[in-house]
Amino acid sequence: MLTRGDDYPLHQSAEPVAFAGTDRNFYDRYFFNGYSADGSLFFAAAMGIYPQLDIIDASFCVMVDGVQHNLRASRRMGGERLDLAVGPIRIEIVEPLARLRLVIEPNDGPLTAHITFAARHAPIEEPRFTRRQGTRLFMDYTRLTQNGGWEGRIACDGATHSLAPATHLGTRDRSWGIRPVGAADSQPPPAGGLPQFFWLWAPLNFADHASFFHTNDDGAGVPWNRRAVVDALGGKRREFGDPVYTLDYRSGTRRVSEMTAWLCAEADIEIILRPTGPEFLMSGLGYTHPEWGHGMDHGADLAISHDTIDTFSADPDDRLHLHIQAFAEAVLKIGREEYRGHGVLEQLLLGPHEPSGFASLLDPAA
Repeated sequence: MLTRGDDYPLHQSAEPVAFAGTDRNFYDRYFFNGYSADGSLFFAAAMGIYPQLDIIDASFCVMVDGVQHNLRASRRMGGERLDLAVGPIRIEIVEPLARLRLVIEPNDGPLTAHITFAARHAPIEEPRFTRRQGTRLFMDYTRLTQNGGWEGRIACDGATHSLAPATHLGTRDRSWGIRPVGAADSQPPPAGGLPQFFWLWAPLNFADHASFFHTNDDGAGVPWNRRAVVDALGGKRREFGDPVYTLDYRSGTRRVSEMTAWLCAEADIEIILRPTGPEFLMSGLGYTHPEWGHGMDHGADLAISHDTIDTFSADPDDRLHLHIQAFAEAVLKIGREEYRGHGVLEQLLLGPHEPSGFASLLDPAA
């Protein structure tokens, strides 16, 4: 059950707000993305609160024609969980579960922004993600996902981009619970085999619909968390617990070139996704980043960094480039009706996955 309180980073236990249970890996996180209709402009932002580590970090990234500019910031939190500002990056909750504002104040890098996200539909509550590595809890969290439109302005490297909800859509999510954050565990669980994580996440926007698909598969291709949703905006929502899908890969890589998902046994609802543009590198937001990973203590009250990546020349096997969001053209088929739109296909594909023919950590598709 989602309530307006879920848009505030206050998830915890029976303790006072400053204390979030006893697990050092507890986190409370915001994520946003947005894109122009042709994918030439893509941007994303994130903010994570780690109460047990007393750290808050945030990031904002803008990719224009394949060049990705990254701004990252981290500070010590002092126990205060409602100060949603980290250096120049600030989140404002205008109306919980409906409107949020993202502000990037002038700084010594090339990015500033003042943009507002307005939801197109009620949030989707994804199934609870619970996964163990042997006897140790690896992750246990909840996420809400919501598609919407953007309004405002982004300045990037001297150019200003004006956003309008009709032409600049995207997705935001909120997740909270337990997953690895901060410094690496000094005694990780016994491996017992190759590391394995197979993750696809596809929120999509159409003129009168929004759709969503995700899957976490084990090495045999069996899903341990999978869900699909189709929302007729202003109308009926349909949720599907057992969709099936097929993938085509770019030869010699683990990058998906096309995904088709059938959402119900009657096969009357189908989603087709074809990534078309440059790939946004999630390391810009700290994911899998060796220095700016989530919850890291940078040894100062405030730390800020900037960098730029040419995504066209990025090695897909580099650790920093394994986790991506690919802008994609989308087709939604409902019976005889067909709708065209856009969205992203997020991919993090590590280790074996029998249906894809993957047997080792990073072996590519044929």
